[in-house]
Amino acid sequence: MDSFTRLFVYVSCLLAAPAAALAQAAAPETAPAAAPSVPGVPGVPGVPDAAAPAAVPPVAPSVPSVPDAAVPAAAPDALQGADAAASGLPQFAHGLDAADYTPMGMFLAADVVVKAVIISLILASLVTWTVLLAKSLELHTAMRRQRQALKALGDARSLDAAARCAGKSVLTATLIRSAEAELELSADSLDDRDGLKERVASRLDRIEMAAGRRITLGVGLLATIGATAPFVGLFGTVWGIMNSFIGIANAQTTNLAVVAPGIAEALLATAIGLVVAIPAVVFYNHFARRISAYKAMVADTSAAVLRIVSRDLSRAAAASGGLMRREAAE
Repeated sequence: MDSFTRLFVYVSCLLAAPAAALAQAAAPETAPAAAPSVPGVPGVPGVPDAAAPAAVPPVAPSVPSVPDAAVPAAAPDALQGADAAASGLPQFAHGLDAADYTPMGMFLAADVVVKAVIISLILASLVTWTVLLAKSLELHTAMRRQRQALKALGDARSLDAAARCAGKSVLTATLIRSAEAELELSADSLDDRDGLKERVASRLDRIEMAAGRRITLGVGLLATIGATAPFVGLFGTVWGIMNSFIGIANAQTTNLAVVAPGIAEALLATAIGLVVAIPAVVFYNHFARRISAYKAMVADTSAAVLRIVSRDLSRAAAASGGLMRREAAE
């Protein structure tokens, strides 16, 4: 190399050194650039050794992850409420107090048809308990008076005495008046005692049957309610479950929190139907036994009146026979 070339290189190095220093001061701290590798030349500065690990590629700065708590999670209750509203299912206040799932809450959230079924069952229950109270008082009073009248008739010797001791029993007084009326109508045929007793017995049978029909008034309602209340409740249940399935199809969800309220309010109708029907059947059987006992007591009273009529006829026949014998003797 000649002297001119050495001078040019020397001047270039002097000019490049301050520029490199200024660029290094202005640039951010970074990893030193790897010197160009010369394969097969170990130990040379800037040349990576063959056994040295490879340089890790730079990783792009990652976006800091947002904590899960910072992301507003969708409220399941709101989603369930939206599903219920879209499906037409009963909209319960999910997540609130348990009072919304009481029978009253389910009734308020029920369909119109189910509400009508439940209201009709409640009215039937009121009728059942009203019949129970009224018929219990009526039967108790009627049987007590009839028992007293039957005891008095057993001690009576004639229809006049029986009429005086009939007491407060309207039925017994009616039986006695009917027998007296037949005796008055048959005054000209007292000699035909068998025909007279048949006519009196016919009158007493009619009164007895009328008393039996009167005492059974209202009991037929118990039989009707006991037989139909479960089916009315079942109709409400079928209707409610039908609406629930339609809502499930519209919402396209099988989430129990959305489906269960509709099924629960549907089953409520059947539960109320059973609650109404069971007491009605029990009360009907109870009154059937007591009415049978009352009818037997009325039949005993009618037989007692007929015996008194037969006794009076026998006395009249004996008196008339004695009179005829006295007249023949005279």
